[in-house]
Amino acid sequence: MNSAHELSTLIDALRLLRRDAQPKAALATLTRTRGSTFRRPGTRMLVFGDGRVVCELSGGCPQRDIVARAQEVIASTVPRLIRYNADSGLDVLLEMGCGGELEVLIEPLATAQAVGFVDTLARCLSDRRCAHMATLYCVDETAVMPQRMLWSDDGMLHDDINDPALTRSIVDTTASATSQRTLTLRMPSARGMVDVLIEPVAPPHALVVIGSSAAARALLPLAEALGWLTVLVDHDPARLHATPLPAGLRAVCATPGTLRSALKLDAHSSVVVMTHNLEQDIAYLGALQGAPVAYIGALGSRDRVARMRDNPTLADIHVHAPAGLDIGSETPEEIALAIAAEIMAVINNRSGGPLRDNEGGIH
Repeated sequence: MNSAHELSTLIDALRLLRRDAQPKAALATLTRTRGSTFRRPGTRMLVFGDGRVVCELSGGCPQRDIVARAQEVIASTVPRLIRYNADSGLDVLLEMGCGGELEVLIEPLATAQAVGFVDTLARCLSDRRCAHMATLYCVDETAVMPQRMLWSDDGMLHDDINDPALTRSIVDTTASATSQRTLTLRMPSARGMVDVLIEPVAPPHALVVIGSSAAARALLPLAEALGWLTVLVDHDPARLHATPLPAGLRAVCATPGTLRSALKLDAHSSVVVMTHNLEQDIAYLGALQGAPVAYIGALGSRDRVARMRDNPTLADIHVHAPAGLDIGSETPEEIALAIAAEIMAVINNRSGGPLRDNEGGIH
């Protein structure tokens, strides 16, 4: 699926499109992939009639071909399912040397109703609510106008499918799946065998940076570029506002004692403590005891980190310290890059090693 940052960009574009009485656009969605491909199932690209795109898929040959076919769909207003593989003769990935195969759904967005799910999806992101979205796009191997449903632990949030038996089957199958990744299933229904794309919907990652050091401020624009919601924390208001902050970044003045009440932390949050004051670092880390976050990191030399670990206050907290991957970083910008890379590795359940060590290709 698109990242939360890409999804927000896509939602904004779809909302603008909905204002047009006669929109001319199509949504291209990767529904199945095999082998090494540029993106995973669930990734979307919005294509306009004039060739403009929002959320590029690859920038290479497959994207150019998908854009061309999307323009045909815009003209015909009939959804299409395109398969890129050697058997279909559309082996553009093979020509590029990727060796992968993929299936792409291209749906016309000719009416405002075609993007009726967007507001519900937007609310899930803004409320930081985890949910799932299912897209029914094929019946008996023939592409149909997609129908979608969104649901969370609180119940059904949106349902275009309007088939209670199929809806229940989709929810139950998703609940029993061992993986939280995107699934593409072929399921029986009253209409025939249907293909359904099921995707987890997660809120944007949130990064809390504690301390107004040079490394902390170098991390802020990098986090922003990654689409993370970023908060800078310091107990000193003068230091907190000493230099201009990136637009949209939130600044919070909080001591270790007020940290948890000042911030809403969840499983899609990370915290990096980098005040350059050992006692302050320990106090802030101690305040994070039991916080439901994905990552806690602390900056410092190995000797400084050893002193942190010897402090009984931090005995039950898993802290990535020294924070960051070992890339030989020295400058504030290099340290920021190393920390951001480690956070990405942790939230994606990766080791952070070189791609050449991964069996089966990049994905």
